Amino acid sequence: MGKFSERGISPPEEYGRSVAERFSGRVAINVPKGKHPRLAALLDAVNRDDDLYALWVASNVNAVDRLGMTDHGPVHVKIVMNLALRLLRLFLDRDIEPSIVTNYGMESEDGEIVVAMAALMHDLGMAIHRQDHESFSLFLAKEKLDQLLPLVYDSRTAAIVRSEILHAIIGHRSGGRPLTLEAGIVRIADALDMAKGRSRIPVEAGSVSIHSVSAAAIESVSLEPGEDRPRDKLQGSGIEEYVELEAVLHDPVEGEARLFKGFRL
Repeated sequence: MGKFSERGISPPEEYGRSVAERFSGRVAINVPKGKHPRLAALLDAVNRDDDLYALWVASNVNAVDRLGMTDHGPVHVKIVMNLALRLLRLFLDRDIEPSIVTNYGMESEDGEIVVAMAALMHDLGMAIHRQDHESFSLFLAKEKLDQLLPLVYDSRTAAIVRSEILHAIIGHRSGGRPLTLEAGIVRIADALDMAKGRSRIPVEAGSVSIHSVSAAAIESVSLEPGEDRPRDKLQGSGIEEYVELEAVLHDPVEGEARLFKGFRL
């Protein structure tokens, strides 16, 4: 714990725990509602996969314990998966179809599988290194997808779905260019894991980056259907024309200064 005490902060809750201890608090990957049969079967397999969970643990050790970054483990990927599915379902409610439907004549459930599995595997490369982790995620994810997708698809269809998932994974990197609706959704969902408490270590360590400051102040993130069309925002996601971001600042606590009233992107 020396490096944490030197920085005047408390270590992460799981710092120094054994593999068995980390697995004892295993996070279940689930979807609150609307789980289709193939997606349900895949998530059941994911929850039985010790190798995949160990990669999430290793990703988090590199990110949190060794680099002092925000969570990149099973809690993060679960949050991103549920945000991504919520976003996709909002699109489906507006008759905006997934790219896998447009380009391959598949079903909306297949789009859900693409965003869910890409969200769960987008940071696997952190188990190897932070630098270029998006590329490392590709070959780790391919190995897992080669095991999981044949549970619900024939070999030809599995190859297409795997390609779409891997595209969504690489599309979340800085400077990435998502070419599908699903990839854009995963990119945005990853950025939306910013609610209060998600960056405790960087904040305690004195980081003043936009990520640490915002995550210390944002009470919650919600996704709702809107009415207005966004403008030149959300650059690089590929879904700019569909998404609008609105921030509302509640009344400040007595004695606190209000920096702004709100904004829309």
